[in-house]
Amino acid sequence: MEKRHIAILGSTGSIGRQALDVIRQHRDLFEVELLTANNSSELLIQQAVEFDANAVVICNEEKYNEVAEALQPHYIKVFAGMQSVCDLVTGDNIDIVLTSMVGFSGLSSTVAAVKAGKTIALANKETLVAAGKIVMGLAEKHGARILPVDSEHSAIFQCLMGSAGAPIEKIHLTASGGPFRTWNREDIAKATRAQALNHPNWSMGSKITIDSATMMNKGLEIIEARWLFGTPGEKIQVVIHPESIIHSMVEYADGSVIAQMGHPDMREAIQFAFSYPFRLPLDNRKLNFAELGKMSFFAPDPEKFPALGLAYEALEKGGNMACIMNAANEAAVAAFLREEIGFYDITDIVGQCMNGADFAADPDLETIFETNETILARASELIGRISGRKSF
Repeated sequence: MEKRHIAILGSTGSIGRQALDVIRQHRDLFEVELLTANNSSELLIQQAVEFDANAVVICNEEKYNEVAEALQPHYIKVFAGMQSVCDLVTGDNIDIVLTSMVGFSGLSSTVAAVKAGKTIALANKETLVAAGKIVMGLAEKHGARILPVDSEHSAIFQCLMGSAGAPIEKIHLTASGGPFRTWNREDIAKATRAQALNHPNWSMGSKITIDSATMMNKGLEIIEARWLFGTPGEKIQVVIHPESIIHSMVEYADGSVIAQMGHPDMREAIQFAFSYPFRLPLDNRKLNFAELGKMSFFAPDPEKFPALGLAYEALEKGGNMACIMNAANEAAVAAFLREEIGFYDITDIVGQCMNGADFAADPDLETIFETNETILARASELIGRISGRKSF
């Protein structure tokens, strides 16, 4: 395997930090070309120095001078702003672009990398949720390979590797159930920010952790799976698996089910995207089947977790509806994290935005960006009304 040159978009976040740990274990095979961060300038500086990055981008332009002065003695190029990210990912010095920016903000840079024909290690599921048809079409046109980094989609990808193109009968997306799996709806309605952020299995960023608590994260993954694997929504099923050992399964026409397993550790999926089709050693916890005990599975409760129904609705409607859903969810989750709204207000806001939005059946990329801005504004209005009532 020849050395691969990597750009990490969102290097100071949870996925970015774990990606750098993978690279730390294989410095002879992976080289960091570009690191980007939104606000975390101090950590970005530390990462750039440790990995001798060719260039960094701090998206918050007010922090440019701080980063530039710190990295000038190390001869590391420093840029600022999102446009710089879009420009730099197209460079000939980059083989793989890990897109781990949070939310819709990752779309423009992912599109730029796809148009440049890069291999995309996709950790930003919102890219395919908001603009899946467009992005997959661009990938085919420009010869860009998209490799999933979400543990579930990496699992599905690996389950398909030995199928010789056999049609998929069903995809079983596993879900931990989050922190409220065993709670009743009345108690969930009163859940606090701290309780929602207390995920039982995975260590993740705050936005995705709240999405896991509402199960919107699984809703987003349903839509992502539809675009990655060309599988209609009715063939994608969510199953609660609290132990998080099986990361997802693929069922075939003969009834055979292939599963990918491992302890909860995002570094496994990240490393496989970096090294594909090769497998490398990883300093992680290995499965001991004799010690696992039982594994349990059961269906999610749609009354407790209405986000799943909203995701299937958005997928069935098509057009810009999934973008509408995603934008409303991003705004509502941010408000919940600011403790301005209650837990079920998140999905209530998403549902109201989906019901009242302008629908575009075949949107182009410009329409997707316009939809996102319009829905963020609409969701902000709804949040303001709820927050003003202080009804939670």
